Amino acid sequence: MPDRFRSQRVEAIVLRHTNWGEADRLLWLFTRELGKLRVVAKGVRKPRSRKAGHLEPFTRASLQLAWGREMHIVTQAEAINPNMVLRDDLVRMGYAAYVVELLDRFTYEEGQHQALYRLLADTLDRLNDEPDPAFAVRYYEMRLLDQVGFRPQLLQCLRCEKKVQPEDQYFSAELGGVLCPTCGSGYPGARPITLPALKILRHFQRSSYTEAQRLHLSGTVDHELENLMGHYLTYLLERGLNTPAFLRRVRRETPEDY
Repeated sequence: MPDRFRSQRVEAIVLRHTNWGEADRLLWLFTRELGKLRVVAKGVRKPRSRKAGHLEPFTRASLQLAWGREMHIVTQAEAINPNMVLRDDLVRMGYAAYVVELLDRFTYEEGQHQALYRLLADTLDRLNDEPDPAFAVRYYEMRLLDQVGFRPQLLQCLRCEKKVQPEDQYFSAELGGVLCPTCGSGYPGARPITLPALKILRHFQRSSYTEAQRLHLSGTVDHELENLMGHYLTYLLERGLNTPAFLRRVRRETPEDY
């Protein structure tokens, strides 16, 4: 990698970490300035480390990075938003882990993408603060697909190209969007999508989050969209995600709240 700087301050979100050596940690960050990075935080596992509490998963922090022989080294860390609720509430933690895994799978190291950084930061804030985490995640899925170049076509049939009518349709992961009832019936891999679910997705595509919040996302429609988007995302990534199974398990254990 080119030695573009010896030291730089960045704003970053901690995606995940793993222990490294006797007292260090490897961190995977998504930064506003440099995109996704793998860095090392030296001595952070020592009992008196001042940086440890600022480098937990889902934390948004201001970091000073120095370029070492092989990777960046965190020399200073100060949390901007620790998103503590995401570590204390298992369901919200599951949603946050899913959000982070999606971004991790769709991005490469050192590809700057400030709009994607803003989307991730806003979504984690919403999961930490707002009453309906599922709504925030459904919105995030659609906006993430926009940002990484996989925006599904929801306005016209991808086979006959006719404008979608206000009725139940089909969705093809292979084609990347909607098929009308005539074209979708019997098309390999096409799945039904109800009109209410389709309206939600279309609204998410064109609306700000504030505008989208005027919608009501029922449990039935959320379940439909969760399954449909899971199928589409798995197709795009060519493998399944790890976090949905954990999320389903913790939601079963806390049904009264979620």
